[in-house]
Amino acid sequence: MATAKKATAKKAAPAKKTAAKKAAPAKKAPAKKATAKKRTPNAAFMKAMTPSAALAAVIGATPVPRTEVVSKLWVYIKKHGLQDSVNKRNINADEKLKAVFGKKQVTMFELAGLIGKHLS
Repeated sequence: MATAKKATAKKAAPAKKTAAKKAAPAKKAPAKKATAKKRTPNAAFMKAMTPSAALAAVIGATPVPRTEVVSKLWVYIKKHGLQDSVNKRNINADEKLKAVFGKKQVTMFELAGLIGKHLS
């Protein structure tokens, strides 16, 4: 006698457990920073200095702070188109600036050091 096998019902695959999402921590109000103190200007930078005759021909003879000297030099450089067209970091000196710099071309990084010699 042949025994008939009963068709076995397939068990449903167990449901995969999804990774439990962690609840985002409640956002806290940003901590208030201590009020920033007002910066006190550095007196050495703000001290009016008298330019030499060579530098005065470019920026004027009135005593001005070192920071203002650099600003006025840049105004002069831009006005006369003295910035190198290929490498903008270089400044091509004209006759007035050649007397200040001592050479035909300087980089913008040398600028502050070179004008320091012309301030007193």
